[in-house]
Amino acid sequence: MEGIINEHEGTGNKRKHPKGLFLLFITEMWERYSYYGMRSILVLYLTAELISGGLGMDKSSALMLYGLYTGLVYFTPLIGGYLTDRLMGLRTAITIGGITMAFGDFTLFLVQEKWGLYLGLLLLIIGNGFFKPNISTLVGELYEKNDPRKDSAFTIFYMGINLGGLISPIIAGLIYATWFHSTTGGVETFGFKYAFLASSIGMIIGQVLFNSLSKKYLGDIGVQPAATKATPSNSNGSAAPLTKHEKHRTIVILILACFTVMFWAGFEQAGASFTLYTRDFIDRTVFGYEVPVSFFQSLNPFFILLLAPVVSILWLKLSRTKRGDFSIPTKMSFGLILLGLGFMVMVPAVMITGSDESATVQVTMMFMIVTYLFHTLGELCLSPIGLSLVSKMAPIKIASLLMGVWFLSNAAANYLAGYIASLTTHIGYLEIFTYLGIAAIVLGIILLALSKSLQKLMHLDDFETTTKV
Repeated sequence: MEGIINEHEGTGNKRKHPKGLFLLFITEMWERYSYYGMRSILVLYLTAELISGGLGMDKSSALMLYGLYTGLVYFTPLIGGYLTDRLMGLRTAITIGGITMAFGDFTLFLVQEKWGLYLGLLLLIIGNGFFKPNISTLVGELYEKNDPRKDSAFTIFYMGINLGGLISPIIAGLIYATWFHSTTGGVETFGFKYAFLASSIGMIIGQVLFNSLSKKYLGDIGVQPAATKATPSNSNGSAAPLTKHEKHRTIVILILACFTVMFWAGFEQAGASFTLYTRDFIDRTVFGYEVPVSFFQSLNPFFILLLAPVVSILWLKLSRTKRGDFSIPTKMSFGLILLGLGFMVMVPAVMITGSDESATVQVTMMFMIVTYLFHTLGELCLSPIGLSLVSKMAPIKIASLLMGVWFLSNAAANYLAGYIASLTTHIGYLEIFTYLGIAAIVLGIILLALSKSLQKLMHLDDFETTTKV
């Protein structure tokens, strides 16, 4: 990882990324390990029969609960960001969030009943509200507003997210899966609850590292609330109002957040409809071994880790050319189009298998693998770039709040994703995948057409370095 951080060279004191980025990379890796490990088996846990260690919910209800949970996970950052801006430093908020999430996963381990499920999910939702927007904002605090390394830094940080996302579904899948005892020939099941325990342990490891190393690698960054850094202009000491350009940039953030709703509503089918389709219609046998369903959710982070360094270097090299890098809206339009193409890959697969889970027709796992590849390329064009956008453009006195607003679009998208996935039980996978694919491509083209207008509202001339369309 240090090699990746050090290779992005510039000039003067900005020859490489600060070491604090590596600490935040590790912290986010363990938090995402906790989240994705639990998320990868949540629908399976909800729909598994009681005798198999699940809660025995019907598929439609389970998918709706999944959407509600993942939606609220992205809603609470709005509240957490607001409170952090005014009451506490970024690092305090991250610690509160991390500890609360560790208790949430531990509750799921301790109580295998519906009230334990709801309490555990509630703690995870609250903790995430304090953790998620603030660690992303803290990454931006490591750099000046006009630092050309910022897009690259958020892509590297995004690798931490996906390293955790890569290993956790594999570990969760191995823990909850049924095993055949090598000596007795009997069947052993570790159970879902131990996968939740593994998520709790991962969260604790991340927090211990963050709190023990923050002083050394972050110094005083993130200690004080953002409100104390805003420059007062009035005689009574109140913070100065937003300037015209700051208002324009805030509008751009809100507009692009609306487009991301479509992206994440499609992308989050990974933990919803894709999980159940993989379980019922994908041939998962490799050399006599049946691959656990949760393993497929490691495909996306695997491709991220493989491709993120390439994309990070590409953005950096483009920024140094005469023409300049693609604009943020243009990159995000590419993300939507790639998402749509991924769904188009699944259309012929569903035409072969149908949507009746009692049918015996299955298709090769290559359909799902290629779909995840397209979705990953789309994610790299949209998600880390979006985080960088908020960090660059948000007025400092409402930076965490706007990061929360950015995640609010994910909240709407995740709830919508669960609702859309639940419709597959009524109208089938073919219609859902087709409609999602077409909608994503059309919205991507619309955003591409709007990119120049949005670029003007960013007022990049206020910064030393500019980005071209």
